[in-house]
Parts: sequence; structure tokens; C-alpha cells
Amino acid sequence: MGQTRFASGRQLDVVCLGRLGVDLYAQQIGARLEDVSSFAKYLGGSSANIAFGTARLGVKSAMLTRVGDDHMGRFLTESLAREGCDVSGIKVDAERLTAMVLLGIKDRETFPLVFYRENCADMALNAEDIDEAQIASSKALLITGTHFSTDQVFKASSQALDYAEKHNVKRVLDIDYRPVLWGLTGKADGETRFVANQNVSQHVQRILPRFDLIVGTEEEFLIAGGATNLIAALRNVRQLTAATLVVKLGPQGCTVIHGAIPARLEDGAIYPGVRVEVLNVLGAGDAFMSGFLKGWLNDESDERCCQLANACGGLVVSRHACAPAMPTPVELEYLFNSPVPITRPDQDLMLQRLHQVSVPRKEWKQLFIFAFDHRGQLVELAQKAGRDLACIGQLKQLFIQAVERVEADLKKRGIEADVGLLADQRFGQDSLNTATGRDWWVARPVEVQGSRPLAFEHGRSVGSNLLAWPKEQIIKCLVQYHPDDEPMLRLEQEAQVMGLYQASQASGHELLLEVIPPKDHPSTHPDVIYRSLKRLYNLGIFPAWWKIETQPAEVWEKLDALIQERDPYCRGVVLLGLNAPAEALAAGFREASNSTSCRGFAVGRTIFHEPSRAWLEGEIDDAGLISRVQSTFGFLIESWRDARA
Repeated sequence: MGQTRFASGRQLDVVCLGRLGVDLYAQQIGARLEDVSSFAKYLGGSSANIAFGTARLGVKSAMLTRVGDDHMGRFLTESLAREGCDVSGIKVDAERLTAMVLLGIKDRETFPLVFYRENCADMALNAEDIDEAQIASSKALLITGTHFSTDQVFKASSQALDYAEKHNVKRVLDIDYRPVLWGLTGKADGETRFVANQNVSQHVQRILPRFDLIVGTEEEFLIAGGATNLIAALRNVRQLTAATLVVKLGPQGCTVIHGAIPARLEDGAIYPGVRVEVLNVLGAGDAFMSGFLKGWLNDESDERCCQLANACGGLVVSRHACAPAMPTPVELEYLFNSPVPITRPDQDLMLQRLHQVSVPRKEWKQLFIFAFDHRGQLVELAQKAGRDLACIGQLKQLFIQAVERVEADLKKRGIEADVGLLADQRFGQDSLNTATGRDWWVARPVEVQGSRPLAFEHGRSVGSNLLAWPKEQIIKCLVQYHPDDEPMLRLEQEAQVMGLYQASQASGHELLLEVIPPKDHPSTHPDVIYRSLKRLYNLGIFPAWWKIETQPAEVWEKLDALIQERDPYCRGVVLLGLNAPAEALAAGFREASNSTSCRGFAVGRTIFHEPSRAWLEGEIDDAGLISRVQSTFGFLIESWRDARA
């Protein structure tokens, strides 16, 4: 280990103090904010974006701020925690609401931006909220300029700086100048980036001597230096501080100044930016800072710090959001190693895919899934029993109670597993609503049952139906597919699956492909499932999940190798039941017991068919149905566990 600029033995790399709020981004690009009809919700606030962006890059970051005791505050805290950011320093403010920003993307230069920050939670941070032990446990403390703009946050930030100085914690300032937050523009004018103001310059200059690293745009250094010319401003800053100065120069890149200010910036090293087509510059500075800190905290060279910073900024300006647009190390690696410059990251399919699969995702344990997305089979049973079809919805709600009991039993016995279900929109919407938001594995079908060629329940525009789906719900599509189908049928099936895959990429939902070769097909090649999956991979279709029938052990070996080679990010395979007797499924579980890609089962009729018939015909009551479903579900779980013991 060479020279390091940081104290050793610190648990955290950086504590980020400052703004944390919700960003509501207009989804209609090119519209006036007045004409926007829908918004996407993201984590925002510059300190929080940096805490999020650095965590995503593998830095041990922590957030220090306040949120309201409200749904948005919980959304923000959960979003940071999911990325691996320490949220123990986020205080909940019972008196105030979480901050919010509304913004539009009118064109590449125009971003109408309205801050809803009157008396918001993060601006109520006070000196007592600052935990000395947390600051002392970190290599660095980052504060953004807004958190010096009122007396109260000035005191809180100063207290944090006192602790940092006392414990040899490096101090970083992101100037982050927003004139509206200093009361220098109209309340709705969050877009204006620069208003010269002597009072603000003097205020900022009071704190400059306290920092080791100061990062800002040209305009931000003009305000910090209180001058109209960048070199003069930098010289004024240098008189006050010996800090390393990083000047962001937009698409040109950036420069790093350690000692005396040169006569011209070009006399020092200018580290070039990544040339990309800009969709939206908001969040670029926070991404830049995240990348720079990743290098800086690892004692990398200026060149490497700036390469990371410029690449992060370049990727974020090509995407819709701030925080969720932040890249992962895998994306940066791909960008740096591309044989040709990637000027349209938004159109690079591999980069888009990496941005979905290499971010932190929920880790699933072994999966025990009850599939009751059946429509036709239950309609038939209800009609035979002379029952109104509305009772199918009631039946599926009882299935949920059975899943709850199975989950409770697994927890009681200390068994590491996740439960889940597959339910449909037509009869199972209430069940889907009940199951969502409780950490279950939840999927719902899009195919017209029994269709071949594949057709979708809501017509060809399957993507428009996904708009109303919660993000955690997985798209399930059963396709009766055989690689030896006659060409016109095969091409139609493949086109439909490709359209669905592309819709899932755009919507951000995971896709489960259930592949069942037609039972009456003349070709009975033993490798049909292996060949089917390989063909779909060859087409560029990478579902998060596969659902297939049980296979002989030697086929599982080939499937494991195929999935590992073609898609190491695949979540895995779940086994389907096809109404086989529970004992036959148990034998299939044994065949799959050595498979690394088989993660569990998703079984339906084997569990529900007989109890549902009896319930619909009045032979058993609700409790009897729940008990029978739970019993068969439990038998399958024990069979799975025995096979893997």
C-alpha cells in the first residue's frame, strides 16, 4: 500500500450531508411543464444523489440529513439502503414534510424546475443531529453548498466540520450553487444556475478555508471567488484555501488544480469528457462527484479520478433520471473497453441491459411459488358447479391466506426461503393487490391462455398495459414453442417474444419466460428445451427467469452451462407442475437437485385443482380449502428440501 491521504481503519469512506428529496421528472420530453401529464418519481437532492452514486460504485457511503415522517421519506431511505448506503444518520422529522422537486425537460438547454422546499425536513437539520462518532468513523465528509444557506443548516454543517477536523476526516465541498435556494430568483425559477451576489460570495468564502477538496462548475467558482472572470475567481479562492480545486468544464471535461492557479486553464491538464448525446444535464454534477470520489477515496491519480467522474457524468446526461441513472462499475468497464466510442448510451442495447441487471437487486432465497394464474381451468370448474364466475376472485383471495400460513410456518421453523405467487389480472387482481408490497415473489401473466402463435391478453401493445403494473411484479409469459416449428409459426412466436422482451426492458419489469414444447409436436428431440433456450438467447432475448418442466439430470447440466455462459445475470429457473401428481413432481425435484440454475418451483393445479373443485361444489368451507392447499404446498416444499438435503 502506497501513500494514502486518509486516516486508516475507518468503517465508512464518506458521509454526505445535505439535500435529500423526491424528484418528479416529467415523462413527456419536449413539453412545457404546464402541459406535462405524468411524472416519474426518483430519489433526488444533490448530497443524496452523491451518497447513492458512490454506494452504487462500491464506496461505503452514509447519508446525514432529515426526511419527513411520510411515505416519500420512507421511499428515499429505502432507496438509499437498497444501494448499500448507511442510512443510520437520517433523522425522521415529525413536524415537516420531505422536500420535493418538479422538473420538465423542454429541450437540451431548458429544464423548468420548481423546488418545493419551504420549511422542508432536510433544511431543519440541526447541530444536535450530527453524531460525532459517525463523522469520526469516516475517511471523508462531503457537504453541498445549500446546507450553508440558512443559519440553522450553517450551524449543523459547521458542527460536522468541527468533528471532521477533530478526527482527521478529509472535508469535501460541492459548491452546488442554486440561486433560488439562496432566495435570489423567483420561487418557481429553479432553472437559473447563476446570479452574481456579493453577500453569497462572502458567505461561501467564510467556509472555503475549512475544506481539502472543492468541486464546482465555472459559474460556481465565479460565485465562490466573487469575480466575473474564472481565473480571477480561482485566484481569490486560492488566497483563502490550499484545497485541491476541481473545475468542471461541461462537455470539455474538467481540470484539477493542486497549487498555484495557472494563467490559463489550458496550461494545466484538461481531462476530456465523454462525448454523448445529451438528454438531460440534471444530475450530471452529482454523477461527476460520485465518480471522482470513487477514485479519490482509493488514492487514484487525478487522471483516473477524472476518467471515472467524466464517464459517470456522461452516462447520466444521456438518461432520464438523476440517482437511478447512476452507473455501476460493470457499466463503466464496458464503456471504457468499448472498441468504438459510445455516443448514444441510450441506444446501446448491452449498456441498457447492464444498467438493469448489474444494479443492486433483491436477492432471492430458494423459491416456493404457488401458481394460480389459471383462468380457463377455474372457469370450467365454476361452471360445472353452477357457480357465478365472481367466486373465482374470492377463491384466489383464500389462496393468499394459504400462502401466508406457509410463509409463517417456514419462518417458525427457521427455513431460509421465499414464497411467492403467480396470479392473473382477470380473476386475481385483488390477490395481486394483497400480495404486492410484502417482499413476496409476485408474477402475473400476459399471454392469452392456450394461444399458439402467442397472443397477448391486451393486444399487441403489451407495453402500454405494463404502465399500470407495480415495478416489483414480474411479467410471466407462457409460450408453446418448439425450435423445429414450421418457419412462419416460429418467426411469429419469436417476434412476439422479442416485442415482449423489449417492452420489459423499457418498463423495467423482470420477465419470466415459461417455455413448454407442444405435446403433439412430431419432433420429439430429447434436447428440445435446451435448444429452445439457446435459440431465444441467440435472438438477443435475456429473460430474468425461465420456467420449464422437470428435466433429466444430464439435461440440467447442459442448461446450467448454457445459462452461465449466455447470461450470468439470469435470476434462475423455476419448475412448473402441469397438474402432475405431487409424487411425480417430487421425483422431478430429485433430478434437478444438483442444478445451480434451478431456484425453486412454481406449481399450480397440483396444489389447487382438487380443493377448488370441492370448495366450488360446497363440499368444503373456506377453512377446509385453505388447509388442503397448505397441506399439498407444504408436501412439495418438503419434497424439494429432501431432494436438496
